[in-house]
Amino acid sequence: MLNIIEKYGNRLPDPVTLFVVLSIAILIASAIAAAAGLSAVNPSTNETIQAVNLLSSEGLVKILTGMVTNFAQFPPLGLVLVVMIGVGLAEATGLIQALMRRALASTPPRYVIPTVIFIGMLGNMAGDAAFVVLPPIAALLLMGIGFNPLAGLIMAYASIAGGFAANLIVNMLDVLVAGFTEVGAQVMDPSYKANPAMNWYFLAASFVVLVIVATVVTNKITIPRLGKYEGDVQKMDPLTDDEKKGLRWAGWSALVYIAILLVLALPSDAILRNPETGSLVSGSPLMNGLVPIIMFLFLIPALFYGMGAKTVRSDKDVAKMIGDALATMGPYILLAFVAAQMIAYFNWSNLGPIIAIKGAEFLQSIGLTGIGLVVGFVIIAALINLLVASSSAKWAILAPVFVPMFMVLGYDPAFTQIAYRIGDSITNPITPMLPYFAILLSFAKMYNPRVGMGTLMASLLPYTIFFALAWIAILVVWFFLGWPLGPNGPIFLPS
Repeated sequence: MLNIIEKYGNRLPDPVTLFVVLSIAILIASAIAAAAGLSAVNPSTNETIQAVNLLSSEGLVKILTGMVTNFAQFPPLGLVLVVMIGVGLAEATGLIQALMRRALASTPPRYVIPTVIFIGMLGNMAGDAAFVVLPPIAALLLMGIGFNPLAGLIMAYASIAGGFAANLIVNMLDVLVAGFTEVGAQVMDPSYKANPAMNWYFLAASFVVLVIVATVVTNKITIPRLGKYEGDVQKMDPLTDDEKKGLRWAGWSALVYIAILLVLALPSDAILRNPETGSLVSGSPLMNGLVPIIMFLFLIPALFYGMGAKTVRSDKDVAKMIGDALATMGPYILLAFVAAQMIAYFNWSNLGPIIAIKGAEFLQSIGLTGIGLVVGFVIIAALINLLVASSSAKWAILAPVFVPMFMVLGYDPAFTQIAYRIGDSITNPITPMLPYFAILLSFAKMYNPRVGMGTLMASLLPYTIFFALAWIAILVVWFFLGWPLGPNGPIFLPS
């Protein structure tokens, strides 16, 4: 099945052309939907959402005048380029290669894969930056132990995207989702207050299971299917004295940088905390500035490594290395331009929220109850996620529908929320609406220019399938055992 998906998927046009075709299809669909009077009522505001005809005179003007803004404000664009300043220098100076050689010299190969997956699933604490930083590093790591580097890209991306809800630590995503759950619950109970940690027990247990599942899928499916790498394999030569010196300098500089961050973040009046609430998670400069923080986490050690290892002789070397690293991002920048237009057109057309609301109404209408209703909701959320990648945007629409509905049936909002978060995560790896899918394709083409969307879809699909099976199984077991999902997060409403 996967071979068939790859075969026909790779017959699709170049991704740039494909995004152009999809953009045109969205424009046509918007005109048809508007002419048919397609609409839906937003349950949170009671506002009627109408399909917008983007082929009207107003729509065409919006397309023309918004093209530059769509591109400039495309979230992954700046994130990728900023992080690449640090990552590119770290690679150009030899720091990443030296770190891998040091790590591989003392780490049994069988531990490399689960370690990368573990870090990937923790990556949602770093927001979207994990999609940019980890996959290329994982590719080099797997190439270093004799596997196809594409397997490293695939397993890292699948871990970050597919396990996006699972985590060991309560983070900003938990806070964000809980806010919409609270709004939905207050339709039935105006005094309801959502606890951001109310799913933590379940998500922490899921984290452990999904790491195991992803490791098995990688070893049993991904690596065998991708086969042997035919490109140039980097040799893992012993570290030279200069390289060892560079690593020492890099290590000390990283420790100093981290110490400075701790000083700026840990005290109760620290400048990296939210000035109003004191939080390090919600609305804090730490989280809002995470991308440049990560950039400097690579950039500073890379500079010191280069000086210690004598791969950097002057500031001119640094400028050239960073410039060369950014030059490799040309294909991605083109892809980002057309992808940004497509996503903007889809948002402007209002087709996304209309589809989400209609899907929710359908699930209500079929009359499922009990665990069947919950599993059905997981599947609907997963399908909607293929079209609307933003977790908060979907939940803002679905929470006012499903949270009150489940409360009427006796289920606590924490239970509805966890069902949504499962569905929201499992199809992340295979949806091209997630902007970082384009980044993964760009990384993959560095190792094999013939790689197409079919190769990525076929390689990522097993993770989606087995994550879904494992996660739904955990949810069913948790439901029948009646365990709390987290602090103040019961399955059933108090009687």
